[in-house]
Amino acid sequence: MKINTKKKYLSFLKFKRDFQNYGLEKVRSYELVVYWLKNQLSRTQFLILSGILVGCTAGLAGVILKTLVHNIHFFITTKVHFEYQILFYIIFPLLGIVLTTMVVLTVFKGQDRKGIGAILYEIAQNSSIVSSVKMYSQIIQSAITVGLGGSAGLESPIAVTGAAIGSNYAQTYRLSYKERTLLLAAGATAGIASAFNAPIAGIMFAFEILLTGVVFTDFIPLVVAAVCGSLLSRVLLQEDVLFRFYTREAFNYINLPYYLILGIVTGLYARYFLIISQKVEHFMKGLNLSRLRKAVLGGAVLSLLCVLFPPLFGEGYDTVKAFTNGDVHSIIHNSFFRYFDIQNWTIILFLILVLLLKAFATSFTIYSGGNGGNFAPSLFAGGTVGYLFALICQQIGFQEVPVTNLVLVGMAGAMSGVMYAPLTAIFLIAESSFGYDLFIPLMIVSVISFLMAKWFSAISPELKTLADQGKIFTDKHDKNLLFLLKTHQFIDKNSQIIREDASISELFDLVKNGNKNTFAVVDENRRLKGILTLDDIRPYFFGNDNQDIKITKLMKAPPAVIFPENQPVEILQIFDNTETWNLPVVDHQHCFIGFISKSSILTSYRNLLKKYSD
Repeated sequence: MKINTKKKYLSFLKFKRDFQNYGLEKVRSYELVVYWLKNQLSRTQFLILSGILVGCTAGLAGVILKTLVHNIHFFITTKVHFEYQILFYIIFPLLGIVLTTMVVLTVFKGQDRKGIGAILYEIAQNSSIVSSVKMYSQIIQSAITVGLGGSAGLESPIAVTGAAIGSNYAQTYRLSYKERTLLLAAGATAGIASAFNAPIAGIMFAFEILLTGVVFTDFIPLVVAAVCGSLLSRVLLQEDVLFRFYTREAFNYINLPYYLILGIVTGLYARYFLIISQKVEHFMKGLNLSRLRKAVLGGAVLSLLCVLFPPLFGEGYDTVKAFTNGDVHSIIHNSFFRYFDIQNWTIILFLILVLLLKAFATSFTIYSGGNGGNFAPSLFAGGTVGYLFALICQQIGFQEVPVTNLVLVGMAGAMSGVMYAPLTAIFLIAESSFGYDLFIPLMIVSVISFLMAKWFSAISPELKTLADQGKIFTDKHDKNLLFLLKTHQFIDKNSQIIREDASISELFDLVKNGNKNTFAVVDENRRLKGILTLDDIRPYFFGNDNQDIKITKLMKAPPAVIFPENQPVEILQIFDNTETWNLPVVDHQHCFIGFISKSSILTSYRNLLKKYSD
């Protein structure tokens, strides 16, 4: 045993010397160890080790973010006296968004791409290479935004942070695109798992959202990363499950109608939430204001909403817990509704307004300059929908209503419809509430909400623009590979051209000395006038009376022209429509750039298909 250990140590020393001979002496010691292990282990073993390292690091990042937000919340809530409650809600949400924007502009040079769409973009368009800055920028920005009362969630920033950790780990150890994408997803998985103590939900999140359209046979690193992220969070934070509601009842099939109706209601609310989100985003982008002024405007709107409806302050998980603890009156007491006689109709009206305005509060938080995601808002809204639905049923006369169950499954339903991720929603609520006995109602409500969302829009409105532009992957794997191809790679910049006023002899010399079958006819400004092929010219090769023939008589108009911004998938459709194999590429001044061939695109596509099928 000692001899074997000594051999490994000597092997490591030799590896270190060889590594330094390659000019890589600046590599850190721990990186050198991982490099050595990479050479000693099989591919599968190294990926499992990588999953452990990435999972622990991403889980630690999640713990740091949650701790930061908790401490900020604790500080501002204990230092501000109750008499100044209105001032509290006016100052802090506005301050959070403005400070976040200032940090982005000054520290991060205006680079604030955020949300799940940012990860999907990097996977599809940047070979899963995520900037190293995102390993800490999302933590700082979201801690300020949500810690000071922004009406958004921490889960999306945690996922982006984990994805950046996984990607940069893979870049450091020179892993391939598929392995880089796998570890990117593993980092995001660990982040979600640490946020909710829900490892299975983290894995479902990776498969449902991040790895859509990406074929993978390796999934063990995802499992390992999720377990590590969840365990690290549980050990360091000593947290119990997030939604432990002791008043929960066992599932009873007699209550099935409640769950069916709630599935429809949460599906409709999810659609409302997404529509409002899109409208607020377009509104903020359309304003002719500086980013700082947009932050002030959005922060002012958020502060006003929080003053009127305090449950809109922060993530809102405490409000959901208050529902199930029968403490809803304390929530209303902090709002202007306390001046009314608090009866059941007052509570119902209050909750309806909270639900309607939650979509605005979250959207203004995110799109005016704050940093956060839709995880927590959708869970908060779903829980509120479930409680409101139970309250209305009791008012109608149905007394045996499973209130807590409806709150829990309502959370899953709203999240499923907003995030387009039913499996993630089901397992997240089951794990974070220890509610495995509610799998049947969770599945019913989540699936109904998801199907309604798909009926309204096949792709999440949040991602639809990117999907239509081919900037992110969809569930159509073959089409995704086409989007990986770039048009500029296929343009033949050495295409042969001839002036429209050139003689036929010049054309014959061009054919004799060149190796092309298609020629572009241009004017003095290189604007495309027509094209010629060898078949067009061949009949005139051996005639002696062809010297006076004008090239303009021989040329023909191209069946179509390609622009550089056209995507390969569009170009292939043009080739099919025109039944040609070569087409000219021009700019918007109609100046000739080069020819593009159908065969070059198809050859590259076949190579990609082979690469991604291995």
